[in-house]
Amino acid sequence: MSLSLAERRIAVLGATRLALFRRRRGELELLGGVEYGPAEGPVWSGAAQALERLLGEQGRRRASLDLLLSSRFVRFALIPWSEQLASPEELEAYARFRFQEIYGALADDWLLRLSPAPAGQPRLAAAIERGLLERLQGVCKDAGLRLCSVQPYLMAAFNRFAGQLPAGDFLFVLAEPGRSSLLLARAGGWAAVRSVSGDDDDAALLALVERESELQGLEDAARSAFYLHAPGRTAPPPAGLHALELPRASADTLQAMAQAVN
Repeated sequence: MSLSLAERRIAVLGATRLALFRRRRGELELLGGVEYGPAEGPVWSGAAQALERLLGEQGRRRASLDLLLSSRFVRFALIPWSEQLASPEELEAYARFRFQEIYGALADDWLLRLSPAPAGQPRLAAAIERGLLERLQGVCKDAGLRLCSVQPYLMAAFNRFAGQLPAGDFLFVLAEPGRSSLLLARAGGWAAVRSVSGDDDDAALLALVERESELQGLEDAARSAFYLHAPGRTAPPPAGLHALELPRASADTLQAMAQAVN
């Protein structure tokens, strides 16, 4: 059997729960799930151990795997434009310096990925711990799976909804259980990125948006372009936020997250 005909699987590492899905003919079939709590070692240790157990229970099969990471396991930063950066290596070094300014020496060995951007515009950057990626690669190899991608959920969700957002100014709010992330665009370029822990009910989301509006000095007119995606949410969005929903979205949070993977 060629690899192109192998099963495609998606694993979602949520903040406290993991789920594994098989994609067939555009539909997601749940293969298993497990909850996890804190474990000894890095914050991601419990999730990696849970993935190892779950894949072990499935047995070895010829399949590809896409991994989707909750924002709990990813750090973000905005990298300003600099015309003095002449190579990809200089750009990465500059991005790492920016992460070190924010997170200190912890960022020294993080793996960084930067979004493309036109000249003169800032870039979005995402970082994960090198140990996390190496552990995930090892777990997949032991299970006989081909690891195709490791995606921050914030970026996967934004890419799915980018076509529904205005070309100029907007605030994109992604509300996972226990953590919310925000992307602010102004004049067609990135202006801010933030990821914070906290509740995802209406009061908490409105308070978060209000704080961001004050920090960024957003005018009332700009607030008409505030968008929310909350995987698994069935209630209408809080006043002032426009809901972004996928077709036939699941009411299960992790399955709704998996639907963002292209």
